Amino acid sequence: MIRKNAIRIICKNLVKNPIVSANGFISRDLFEICDKKSNFYMIGSMGLASSIGLGIALKNPKKTIFIFDGDGNILMNMGSLVTIGSLSPKNLVHIVFDNEVHESTGSQPTNSKNVSLEKIASNLNYKVYKITSESKLIKILKQIKNKPGPIFLLVKISKSKEQSSRVSWDPEIIRNRFMASL
Repeated sequence: MIRKNAIRIICKNLVKNPIVSANGFISRDLFEICDKKSNFYMIGSMGLASSIGLGIALKNPKKTIFIFDGDGNILMNMGSLVTIGSLSPKNLVHIVFDNEVHESTGSQPTNSKNVSLEKIASNLNYKVYKITSESKLIKILKQIKNKPGPIFLLVKISKSKEQSSRVSWDPEIIRNRFMASL
């Protein structure tokens, strides 16, 4: 499964939920597939989607907040996993797309093949699901709809030659429309 197909499946199931997406190809794919006011696209700040998503979840406890992260992004900010786990927001779903490379910058390898992200998340009080196929992704998305978080979905993906266009919104517009959607 490639990231773009996984994001397409997830978006069909999320409808109006706010999404904070990591920089690079993750935000580009989300923008191309499912642009909406309640998407917060990270532009250039690697590793911070989880920290921003946590803050939004804590301030909006009646809304389920989704974080779209990459393996390189979460490895860059492992401290956010600890903070999310200790605060245990019931309205947070953290989705990590793991292809074992920094695909947005040239496919340099990450250490996710040497580190069990799902075990780390489990030890930090997340409810953890490892997903390796589109059919399992659809099944898990249905299962978690009424489960309290924090929830961690590790979605194993393959590298892709398909590239989405850049997010065309300026950062101020992204911020303003996202804040208005909350």
